[in-house]
Amino acid sequence: MKLHLALAAFFAAISFATAGEKEIFNGKDLTGWEGNKELWSVQDGTITGKTPADPANPAKSILKHNTFLVWKGGTVGDFELTFQYRIEKGNSGVQYRSKELPAGEFGPIISGYQADFEAGKTYSGILYEEKGRGILAKRGEKTVIKPAADGGKKAVVEVTGSVGDSAAIQASIKEEDWNEYRIVAKGNHVQHFINGQQTIDVTDEDAANAPKEGLLALQIHAGPPMVVQFKNFKLVETK
Repeated sequence: MKLHLALAAFFAAISFATAGEKEIFNGKDLTGWEGNKELWSVQDGTITGKTPADPANPAKSILKHNTFLVWKGGTVGDFELTFQYRIEKGNSGVQYRSKELPAGEFGPIISGYQADFEAGKTYSGILYEEKGRGILAKRGEKTVIKPAADGGKKAVVEVTGSVGDSAAIQASIKEEDWNEYRIVAKGNHVQHFINGQQTIDVTDEDAANAPKEGLLALQIHAGPPMVVQFKNFKLVETK
């Protein structure tokens, strides 16, 4: 009897822990996602974004604007999302609590919070608001976002502390290899982590502009021809 009770408690705990978990990628195809299928595909069990070179200027891709693969399975508010990524050249990121704007020539255009990463050494781990207030925390920063004095959208970013050394965090990121990214959003507080190291900590007190809920989306960026891949998504809603 005691064994049965222990097993029941164990499985109840597992059920409770995963109750908010949602599958967002089936590992086979882009079911549940919308974007430019000439740029996005599934390769070897990964969501892959690839931009071809511009024949007139091979150093640049054909993209004239950033575009996105948008998850259409719902919206996110308070949640934790873990995934793995790898990138060759260029810049990418995961949008969250975002909204869809009118589409451009190359596909969906999105505005909102972005967990940024790149093939370079400056932006991986930062909090950027696409088509919005710009950089809200650089890598290693703890910030508080205050409303603009004139009531506009140019918020005041106050650096209130540090969550780690930017160079050390960058040194832990594997170039052109798989890295793990974790996003935690609860109320007006958001945190990013790469390979277990916290990269930002933001409290967004700009209530008129701070997104509370919205879409998830994956980015490919205008600029050089690039490849970005995503796998092993785990989305858990926490409210």
